[in-house]
Amino acid sequence: MENKYISLVRDNIKNLKPYSSARHEFSGHADIFLDANENPNDHHIYNRYPDPLQTRLKRKISAVKGVKEESIFLGNGSDEAIDILFRIFCEPGKDSVISIEPSYGMYRVAADINNVKIKNVSLTPDFELDVDAILAVEEKSDKILWLCSPNNPSGNTLNPQMILELLDKFPGMIVVDEAYIDFSNEVSMKSFVPERQNLIILQTFSKAWGLAGLRIGMAFAQQWIIEIMNAVKPPYNINSYSQDFVLNQLRKIDDVRKEISKIKQERGRVIERLEELDIVEKIYPSEANFLLIKCKDARNVFKSLQEKGVIVRDRSNVPLCEGCLRVTIGTERENEVFLKEMKILDKQ
Repeated sequence: MENKYISLVRDNIKNLKPYSSARHEFSGHADIFLDANENPNDHHIYNRYPDPLQTRLKRKISAVKGVKEESIFLGNGSDEAIDILFRIFCEPGKDSVISIEPSYGMYRVAADINNVKIKNVSLTPDFELDVDAILAVEEKSDKILWLCSPNNPSGNTLNPQMILELLDKFPGMIVVDEAYIDFSNEVSMKSFVPERQNLIILQTFSKAWGLAGLRIGMAFAQQWIIEIMNAVKPPYNINSYSQDFVLNQLRKIDDVRKEISKIKQERGRVIERLEELDIVEKIYPSEANFLLIKCKDARNVFKSLQEKGVIVRDRSNVPLCEGCLRVTIGTERENEVFLKEMKILDKQ
């Protein structure tokens, strides 16, 4: 199958000779390792460098996610994958990208760091894609289209048929950030990876899997993309402790599913209680573990909650989110405290 998208890769990246570490050059069993200048004394295995390609962990992720091992990249959070994709496809000071608005702010930060122009295309008032508007601003210099589904901060899942239409019509790479997909009733678009050379899916262990502190993000894409990402990343980007911990967590998938189910149940309960309050003007449909809530005098509500030790996110300054707060679904106890304080504010 002809790959027209390889031409999007920067020339210096195509010609890159990646760093070859000691652990890249040897795989298999050995009793004595004198190749990596490590401290030879046993420090709970942490005196040894980690597997640079996270082989055991990817094997388990492959089984759980239904994605081939060679189509999996692991990064230090999804943010590392985002930055690496900028460095692979975007020439600083020359190329550009497109992002929907509002969406995850790290796309712009990564663009600014890499000196890449970013063009924002507004979602509709219902936070849906405007395919025609995206294609209308597309230029030859646009190398990546960034989409987030379920979207942050709106919480809705983007129409998959519209994404497929963009995959056919947009000439660059399309990244679909599915950080919150485990909370959605919609299925992941990762099943389209084998047939779409310009599709990259991002997922994470930070949300549904409860491992935000370990910083492990995933990218699913065709093998040629993953190979380039592995060439660009630092050799030991995922430490041994994180690899082992995530591997163990993947064996507890039933427990994780129960937690996801509980969070979704709480999401429904919180919505029902908030709908009773006059102070709440609108609750946007959510397929994530948070709600976007339009409130009367949102900034005062935000400050009042903060004074009571309840921290939510003020999104009033974000396009299409005027007067809105983003509220994460917490434990039943945490949600009850939040709802109690909202009821007090509603009576004032």
